[in-house]
Amino acid sequence: MDLGTLLTLLGVAVAAGIAGGILAGLLGVGGGIVIVPALYFALSLTGMEPGLTMQLAVGTSLATIVFTSLSSARGHYKRGAIDAGLLRLWAPSILVGVVLGSFTGGLIDGRILIGVFAAVAAVVALDMVLRGRKGEVAPKGFSKPAWAGFGVFAGSVSSMMGIGGGTVCVPLLNFLGYDIRRAVGTSAAIGFVIGLPGAVIYMLTGLGAEGLPPFSLGYVNLVAVAVIIPLTTTFAGVGVRLAHSIPQRALRLSFGLFLALTSARMLWDLAGAVA
Repeated sequence: MDLGTLLTLLGVAVAAGIAGGILAGLLGVGGGIVIVPALYFALSLTGMEPGLTMQLAVGTSLATIVFTSLSSARGHYKRGAIDAGLLRLWAPSILVGVVLGSFTGGLIDGRILIGVFAAVAAVVALDMVLRGRKGEVAPKGFSKPAWAGFGVFAGSVSSMMGIGGGTVCVPLLNFLGYDIRRAVGTSAAIGFVIGLPGAVIYMLTGLGAEGLPPFSLGYVNLVAVAVIIPLTTTFAGVGVRLAHSIPQRALRLSFGLFLALTSARMLWDLAGAVA
């Protein structure tokens, strides 16, 4: 990796850290929805194979989410926006999903991860922008097996996308009847459950992989992690304050529009990767 490419990677990491931190607090997404495409773009400048680039971006993102989610969750907890009962109910099944999704993501062709990322982001964006909410919201009743199924799905998709869970969990919880701010706060805490085991598995499955940039531990680049974590944890507090000061409809629209743009960019990258 030459000096120019290294400086570009560091610059992108700084921008992704700031934006990812704000969005982590604002939307409960762990920042991965910004960090993954940003790192993918920066790492692609090194000439790495697209599939390997995506796996490295996902693994590195999950490592940063471990710390970002803690910072974001702390802010939401102080404002009473985390449902502890839901965390106890959902965390075990989410962990199962993370293990399944992380091993799958670390072993399959990375281009499949690009497709998963783009498709899920597009569906969620349409849901958040087009679906309205009328009247008061109240959590819907589901059996524990149903909640377990939701958790395995959320954990699997999130770990394959390299995100903290908010991209999947926020709209899912909102659809199930949870207030959008409570969904955001709880999803921020769920990010830790996804990030820690996910990052460890991507490290292990990437050990010995050829073509990785310097200072990579498996599919986690330690340089990018060191740059991003201080920024995301610092700026997560800014996002938390925004989440509790803007209208709920504006929060849903901002989430949906951002995901739509992200999905479009990733689909463009996927088309180039398979051409």
